[in-house]
Amino acid sequence: MNLLVTGGAGYIGSHAVKQLISLGHRVVVIDNLFRGHREAVPSEVPFHQLDLAETGEIIGVLKEYKVETVMHFAALTYVGESVNKPLWYYRNNTAGALSLLEAMEICGVNRFVFSSTAATYGEPDSVPIKETNRQAPINPYGRSKWFVEGILKDLVIANPKFGFVALRYFNVAGASADGIIGEDHEPETHLVPNVLYAAMGKRDKITVFGNDYPTPDGTCIRDYVHVDDLISAHVLAMNSLRDGDAKFYNLGIGHGYSVGEILNTAKSVTGRDIPTEYGERRAGDPAQLYADSTVAQTELGWKPVHTDVNEVIESAWRWHTSHPNGYGSRRQDV
Repeated sequence: MNLLVTGGAGYIGSHAVKQLISLGHRVVVIDNLFRGHREAVPSEVPFHQLDLAETGEIIGVLKEYKVETVMHFAALTYVGESVNKPLWYYRNNTAGALSLLEAMEICGVNRFVFSSTAATYGEPDSVPIKETNRQAPINPYGRSKWFVEGILKDLVIANPKFGFVALRYFNVAGASADGIIGEDHEPETHLVPNVLYAAMGKRDKITVFGNDYPTPDGTCIRDYVHVDDLISAHVLAMNSLRDGDAKFYNLGIGHGYSVGEILNTAKSVTGRDIPTEYGERRAGDPAQLYADSTVAQTELGWKPVHTDVNEVIESAWRWHTSHPNGYGSRRQDV
């Protein structure tokens, strides 16, 4: 199949490109490289440095490569940043998706796999979170993705040949098993890489926000899905797409690990101390967030393989130790 992967130079998008190529698909990537890395995209994969707002250029890419399906990862993803720069998030995430969808409509491309987020649920009424949970996002990031979900539902009504799957992620972690690609953000906001940076001495300490939650060790519990498992769900979703589909799936392993468990596992995997301090709770941080992914497992046949947090952290550790400065120190022998 001929696929366009947007944001294919980013953390999750690059893993999608890698897996799709291994399955024999023909892939073209667009990425504006604001937070992506050209080095994360194999040299043999056609690459275009484009912003989603460049509708005309995207039309050209869709036509040149005879694209049949779009897998859309390109987005800004920092919750705190979205609160400070809401217009930036709506322009990039919502208006950017609109530009992409307009280009697809002009070119007659009707298959769309959308990288959504569990942030569309906001603070859930209950856990595990199901697709039927009320959606009430509490920050511009979550709303920017939620708006796109609404646009997609309207498109299906307007065009019965259009079909989409929206995948709502929980916490994504880990790196490819061969250590070739991994997580390299600036700034880094995710727990697992920051814990490993502390183990490497790249940061002084880890601050745990709250140790008095009603959980076994007092720290927050979150659902961590390995990036390769996440992408396998995208492939299954893509293969399932039919005209008129409007489907939503949660992607998580169905149970959580606490911040304390992540820290202890990282200490065990790395064999190093991780300096830690405890701070106050952050406003809006629920004690527990984890997915009910029964629908994805039942309808798509998806089954996450890397459900042991040791595996997740070991794969991330391989990447970070072989690329101590991220893609800036990409080893030629890897």
